[in-house]
Amino acid sequence: MFKVDEIIQATGGRLVRKGSGDKVSGISTDTRSLKSSEAFLALKGGNFDGHDFIGEAVKKNSRCIIVSENPGLPLPAAVTVICVKDTTVALGRIAAFQRQKIGLPVVAVTGSNGKTTVKEMISWILAADRRVLKNEGTKNNQVGLPQTLLRLSKKDDLAVVEIGTNHFGEVDYLSRIAGANIGVITNIGPSHLEFLKNLSGVAREKSALLSNLAHPAIALLNNDDPMLRKMICSGMKINSRIPRSKYRGMLRIDTEPCPSLAGNLCGEGIKNIFTYGVRQKSDFSASGIKVERGKLRFEAGSKHIFELSTPAPHNVYNALAAIAVCRIMGMSYPAIKKRLAAFKFPGGRFRPFILRGVDFIDDTYNSNPLSMGEALNTLGALKCRGRKILVMGDMLELGREKELLHRQIAWSITNNCDLLVAVGGLARITAFACRKRGFDKNNIFCCADSAEARDLLFGAISVKPGDLVLVKGSRSMKMEEVFKV
Repeated sequence: MFKVDEIIQATGGRLVRKGSGDKVSGISTDTRSLKSSEAFLALKGGNFDGHDFIGEAVKKNSRCIIVSENPGLPLPAAVTVICVKDTTVALGRIAAFQRQKIGLPVVAVTGSNGKTTVKEMISWILAADRRVLKNEGTKNNQVGLPQTLLRLSKKDDLAVVEIGTNHFGEVDYLSRIAGANIGVITNIGPSHLEFLKNLSGVAREKSALLSNLAHPAIALLNNDDPMLRKMICSGMKINSRIPRSKYRGMLRIDTEPCPSLAGNLCGEGIKNIFTYGVRQKSDFSASGIKVERGKLRFEAGSKHIFELSTPAPHNVYNALAAIAVCRIMGMSYPAIKKRLAAFKFPGGRFRPFILRGVDFIDDTYNSNPLSMGEALNTLGALKCRGRKILVMGDMLELGREKELLHRQIAWSITNNCDLLVAVGGLARITAFACRKRGFDKNNIFCCADSAEARDLLFGAISVKPGDLVLVKGSRSMKMEEVFKV
């Protein structure tokens, strides 16, 4: 619920005309789901302009319109009109207002890989005994994140959000809106280099989350990631932007506290940075990692054995991040263990399934050199009776290093695969690099798109039971088309 005056205050907008109502039940940017009690905010995008749908919003009895330009059509006298400089920015400011108004704990996750999985894991575990608001899917940008926080209400116990980026300044902008109390950075890898330039640029962009944390301003960092470890070892300090008193008593520790946490969440001696990892000594660590019958098992937290329904060892890091957040939020290891065992991984994240009797791994959500390397290492470790096949789509948004990065991944392919299907011009560069490394040219196939790759798999290549096929590429390559047979 928002008062019209609150919307004006939050956005810095101008009241063009006062209608009949003083309140709205929420903010909508889509007339298809708009409710009569909601305000309609007219977003502008590359392929649409919400101002074109103002008439439709009025037909659905919206009594408040938020615009950045003259509506250009007569409106009923009952409709309030608020004009702002930029409706996307206005959406973010209203969401930030709502987040501060509700004042519940917020956990934010960013990183080059794994952020959606970590967000989903944390949400799933904490939902055992709390009401948790989260981004739906990967709505983690300047529209999706505010839309999520606008749904925050006093009925919720906390929010867990994912923050994405592909340009400098986006994490800073979004983390200011979220005002998270706990910030997680999963890793720093070569993603979105087209705009972030290099690993240092990625690290600078992701670390902006830590500058905008609210009290008690707890950061959780992957201690095995080289770039994050540099931050940790530098003795970096995190200062809350929000007064201490506002969130006093928000977090709790249960009756079985982790030794490294005991006494650190109260008083002036609060610990701001917690670490997790496998190789480096960390606050939260894992050992005894193994894959058995398609499930990942590892030991963490006082010899508790955790199990995940995935054969991918890199998910130990995602699980450790989720375990750490949930421990800080007061859950016991046995309760976390039970929830993680029942966790279902989001679609397109190294998901094994059978198609026409053949074992496939769907890792089509996205791709960059770090995630491709992890996927190939897992593929190499898995057992199968037949061939190990990689259907690789282009890894995009890698900037001027894109050709070099595509050549470098050839080493992992030649060591973990028997056959390569390269989809797209950049993947073709990888194919040539594999051939130079001695990969059998008869086991290399190049094609233009994923539909052609599908035809090759079930045609000339003739996949059969016993083969294991990994399908992976950047989102816009639409690698999921391979499965449409």
